[in-house]
Amino acid sequence: MQNMEFNHIPVMLNECLEGLDIKPEGIYIDGTCGGAGHSREIAKRLDSGLLIGIDRDPDAVITASERLSGMNAKVVRGNYSDMKAAAAELGIDKADGILLDLGVSSYQLDTAERGFSYHADAPLDMRMSKEGVSARDIVNEYSKEQLVKILYEYGEEKFAPRIADAIIKRREEKPIETTGELADIVREGVPAKFRREKNPCKKTFQAIRIAVNCEFEHLDNALDEGFEILKTGGRFCVITFHSLEDRIVKQRFAGWCRGCTCPPDFPVCVCGNKPKARLVSRKPIEASEEELEANPRSRSAKLRIIEKL
Repeated sequence: MQNMEFNHIPVMLNECLEGLDIKPEGIYIDGTCGGAGHSREIAKRLDSGLLIGIDRDPDAVITASERLSGMNAKVVRGNYSDMKAAAAELGIDKADGILLDLGVSSYQLDTAERGFSYHADAPLDMRMSKEGVSARDIVNEYSKEQLVKILYEYGEEKFAPRIADAIIKRREEKPIETTGELADIVREGVPAKFRREKNPCKKTFQAIRIAVNCEFEHLDNALDEGFEILKTGGRFCVITFHSLEDRIVKQRFAGWCRGCTCPPDFPVCVCGNKPKARLVSRKPIEASEEELEANPRSRSAKLRIIEKL
């Protein structure tokens, strides 16, 4: 009964429900369905409407399907960057609201054998979909330049070259197979005084996970596809968990809300572009004190919401 472990405390649940401004007859897409924490609460508020839950993780699809059975909901296995096609297959071309809760689910982190966590020793995997290139492939096969690029760009890891050197040195002796081995290599790769600070593995593990799952490319596509299928007046809610993800969402949302793309020194607008959306909250919404106590993983979460004009 593996799926019983799929505990999902939905982050900023009330803020998301309020942000989506749910209509009982509306069509809603949860592009990162996970354990159906957000999805169930959205579906509960629908009469004739429909919730479409999408997840690339086969374990999540099984769990979410069980938890949403008997409700106005359909669960689809796929990537949120293909939400337009997923909706079209169900005969739907427009949505009243879209929610993306990015990052790794608690279940994926807590299930050691999925290989996401540096707290447990397990096969080096990190594939959300359980298929394609794994963390083991990247760590053992990528060149130093590729590794450094991943660690800098996706982990903002200032010791990227040192860690990449340590990885290459170790894999010349034998392949790197487990999360524990990788964590040891990272610790050896950073200067001693940084080892004593917070866990030095966090940035490297984040960077490799993002590379394995092509997270930023999928996020880019998902934002464009989502905005395209959103109805006028529809809401788009995105929860991010680190600054790189948040920057992508912030910039894309700002672009849709800005409208005019003329250089700032032009006296009048000549481009004629009008804003396509409005920010529902000026600043990103963060978890309340109560929520932080109940669910420490919500600490870095930021929720941004726009409404299509």
